[in-house]
Amino acid sequence: MEVIGYISALFVGLIMGLLGGGGSILSVPIFVYLFGFDPVTATTLSLFVVGITSFVGSAGFLKQKLIDFRTAWIFGIPSILGVLFSRRLILPHLPEYIINKWGMVVTKDMFLLLLFSFLMLVASVKMIRKTERPFGRKENGNNYTILVSQGLLVGIITGLIGAGGGFLIVPALVMLLGLPMKRAVATSLFIIGMNSVLGFLSSMKMVEKDWTFMLVFTALSVLGIFVGIAVSKKIDSRKLKPAFGWFVLFMGIFIIVKEIFFKQITI
Repeated sequence: MEVIGYISALFVGLIMGLLGGGGSILSVPIFVYLFGFDPVTATTLSLFVVGITSFVGSAGFLKQKLIDFRTAWIFGIPSILGVLFSRRLILPHLPEYIINKWGMVVTKDMFLLLLFSFLMLVASVKMIRKTERPFGRKENGNNYTILVSQGLLVGIITGLIGAGGGFLIVPALVMLLGLPMKRAVATSLFIIGMNSVLGFLSSMKMVEKDWTFMLVFTALSVLGIFVGIAVSKKIDSRKLKPAFGWFVLFMGIFIIVKEIFFKQITI
């Protein structure tokens, strides 16, 4: 299983390079189900891997001058506040048992994985949809207010379940500000990098870390993102999104079924 996990690290980077997000949608299940980490540790490791990989990937886009830094900061600063709120105030104070009444038991670990799987279902629907509403760039206060609020939401999600939120960020940048897809992907990677690295630094003391494992997994993901960026120049990422969306949908359903009905089964 560990060999499959290391091979999967390449796909984490590959998907991020192609779509500007989605790394954490793969990395968290990989850490939990292939390497056996508990969800809190898995989300923390995911923040490290996705953060470093995103920054490396955005460096390639930086040379092409595709990163919209003004938008990145407008979206990123509220996201950072959301990350700190989740990692410092919410996650450490979650009780071991979220629900333990009427014969229903939902542990902290189960709650985090179910919340994560819900995000996967939402992301899969966004990816599977073939129709996209055309939006032009509208620089008005209302759009930027929505962008700031969505940045805060993405930050809270990132901090809580280790998901970079790329599939929330890219649609927001395209639909609210009318950014071209490639510029939205580049800006998304930069925002994800900021959020994820900060989220990891703010929770380093919460988990035990195997730096050798983390660096090897991250190096493979970085290799994957370079491949993804190179391939994205030749393939329209919008054609790949539906296929990946169905895979994410399957994974989300798998996590829900396993956590609720087959908790004791390991793979």
